[in-house]
Amino acid sequence: MVKGHMSCSTQLFDIGDIQVVKVVDTLESFSPKVLYVDKDRNAFDPHLDWLQPHFLDDAKGMLLSIHSFVLKTRHHTILVDTCVGNHKTNSGFPQWNNREGNYLAELTAAGCRPEDIDFVFCTHMHVDHTGWNTQLKDGRWVPTFPNAKYLFNKSEWDCWKDEQGEHDRAVIEQNILPIIEANQVQWVDNAWSIDDQVSLLPTPGHTPGHCSVSLGSANQRAVITGDMMIHPVQIAEPQWRQSADQDKELAIKTRSAFVDDHCDRDIMILGTHFNTPTGVYIVTESSQRRVRF
Repeated sequence: MVKGHMSCSTQLFDIGDIQVVKVVDTLESFSPKVLYVDKDRNAFDPHLDWLQPHFLDDAKGMLLSIHSFVLKTRHHTILVDTCVGNHKTNSGFPQWNNREGNYLAELTAAGCRPEDIDFVFCTHMHVDHTGWNTQLKDGRWVPTFPNAKYLFNKSEWDCWKDEQGEHDRAVIEQNILPIIEANQVQWVDNAWSIDDQVSLLPTPGHTPGHCSVSLGSANQRAVITGDMMIHPVQIAEPQWRQSADQDKELAIKTRSAFVDDHCDRDIMILGTHFNTPTGVYIVTESSQRRVRF
């Protein structure tokens, strides 16, 4: 597998003949208390030798990248997760409200105009994975990718469609319903695959319909995680409970099994929130799990 940097906001990976481009919407440092139920910065101490400087800053804040992956296969161009977006309101995260980010310019600079996207897939329907589904034009939310089919997991939508919490309703009304109303949805289930190179990998727990994405070409493999794991520390500590996991025990079971299944194998893990280098391998060292890149 070959990987290389394109700019500060993009990164390139080759998985066989699939080209994967990471396009960043925002990179932020978070306290572990935002993400984990009962952890503080000192909880990272056993793993500082490999978490810093890429995944933790000097103050042991978590460096979390919010990015998309563009998959260019032999037949299609697929966008996985659409980040935070611009001009959104009531997100639950003040820094994400009324943003004016450069995501679309970065996407175009990486060789992928919005009209080039054939399919959009969101690993789940949280605010930071659906934002660029839509953009604001003439006071209305319209699909950002005019020629794309948006692949919505039916079980994920069934979980969210009647949600009444104000922040979740904002996501539904700004990011999801306009796609349905534009008739650009292709409803899929957990067994969906676009061809012999790209398929869904059910990873429930964070949300009921959460799916990672499996890539395979020329005997090379990779998995895009979604929020099955959010920070690389969970490779060493899969039992750490994420605050936003809807079913925390199922999420731990899913994450633990994933780490076991992918450890010491030649399968690249493309972390949906992993800061650069982003594409890592799970390895065992001194009886502990960690990453190699």
